[in-house]
Amino acid sequence: MELKTIGMLAVIAIYLIMMVVIGVIYSKKNNDVSDFYLGGRKLGPLVTAMSAEASDMSSWLLMGLPGVAYLSGVADAGWTAIGLGIGTYLNWLFVAKRLRRYSVKAGNAITIPEFFSNRFRDNSHLLLAISAIWIVIFFVPYTASGFAACGKLFSTLFNIPYLPAMIVSAIVIVVYTALGGFLAASTTDLIQSIVMTIALVIVVFFGVSMAGGLDVVINNAKGLAGYLSLTQIHDQATGTASSYGFLTILSTLAWGLGYFGMPHILLRFMGTEDENKLKLSRRIATIWVIISMFIAIFIGIIGYSISKAGHIPAFTDSSQSETLIIKIAMLLSNHGVIAIIFAGIILAGILACTMSTSDSQLLAASSSVSHNLLHDVLHIELSEKASMLVARITVICIAVIGVFIARDPESSVFAIVSFAWAGFGASFGPIMLFSLFWKRTNRNGALAGMLVGGIMVFVWKYLIKPLGGIWGIYELLPAFLCACIAIVVVSLLTAPPSKEIIEEFESVGK
Repeated sequence: MELKTIGMLAVIAIYLIMMVVIGVIYSKKNNDVSDFYLGGRKLGPLVTAMSAEASDMSSWLLMGLPGVAYLSGVADAGWTAIGLGIGTYLNWLFVAKRLRRYSVKAGNAITIPEFFSNRFRDNSHLLLAISAIWIVIFFVPYTASGFAACGKLFSTLFNIPYLPAMIVSAIVIVVYTALGGFLAASTTDLIQSIVMTIALVIVVFFGVSMAGGLDVVINNAKGLAGYLSLTQIHDQATGTASSYGFLTILSTLAWGLGYFGMPHILLRFMGTEDENKLKLSRRIATIWVIISMFIAIFIGIIGYSISKAGHIPAFTDSSQSETLIIKIAMLLSNHGVIAIIFAGIILAGILACTMSTSDSQLLAASSSVSHNLLHDVLHIELSEKASMLVARITVICIAVIGVFIARDPESSVFAIVSFAWAGFGASFGPIMLFSLFWKRTNRNGALAGMLVGGIMVFVWKYLIKPLGGIWGIYELLPAFLCACIAIVVVSLLTAPPSKEIIEEFESVGK
């Protein structure tokens, strides 16, 4: 093994050891399942902001987004980033404070399914059961995408088989998550957001230098048809551009709607210590998200010039282009000892954005199974010690399923994340907004919206979207709208909420 490889591996190893140590430290602070899944609502404003956004970005930020920009230019990646930036701000502005307050009022709920169930006094537990099932269905492949990103990283870097590399990465994530729970995941997410930021900055400056300067990067991009246009998308195979129409732009912007239904982000709102400091959290989170996404897109543009200069190979499909930052890190490692350390930080950044999402997803999925399904639906009574054990075992079981799904090295990180994002956005987003802001919403309307939203994601993606034309839009937008309609129609056609529910709703305030 070359010296530079050993150096980069050492940096990554130090980083991974830090994450496990944090898990061990926080394992001693989990006295019950409330601590394990929500940290006792003790998150400060900085940790709340950065853990929410780090858990959101995933491997998509450093692998998926630059890869899309590299292949097709700024339109697809750019409108996605704009939609996510708007969604981030609106989620913090409208949902964060009210959900923090309402989740306490509604039986001190510690999970999203529990909040829905308590909010509508659903004694049948159907809402709780279906929302828990949706979480498992959509989070397992989401988690798998993170494992896949780690596997690609180590496989590309050290020329080792993909599957063992992916499994080892998954084990590290599972260890600190299963030990430390929500507080460990949130604290490591803060650290991971810092590592991700440093990695982005290093890649930009080194990438521009290797490409021959900023002018060269811009001129090369201008030479490709539609590459820098927000209304055209570049086709690398033919060298031509096609229209990126209004309907496509609208459906891509709809990525922002997904935020209202992301359990791992919403849990950060519920877990914050002081609701009055959420305004500070909102500012930190929004600024970081917008800057990070647009830097990631610029890295994709820089990558094209680096490959044109012959420093890295040209990529022809998404599974290759998603390794762009890995290739840049390996290129950087050829420039001395300090450069090797910086390259290791870049690679640790890829791990960071992957791990920060995977740990949160594992916790959310685990809480749905062990706390909501076993305890609330099946009424299996366990001691606090046994509940903690079941929670940790559930994390491991879900991770194993994720590893099985991620076994294919050709899977696209962006594609998997896109589908899971749509699933959560459509099944949980509408019901979250209506639960918080429309007091006429009842249990039947919420149940209808949750079912319609989740099912429509599958129907649109696999039955309607393949028809192409005006039907070929991102499945989140039509599924979200259908869920909203279902909530309103069914709520108005069935009995209004009880006086108790209305009074609780009004007591939450603005």
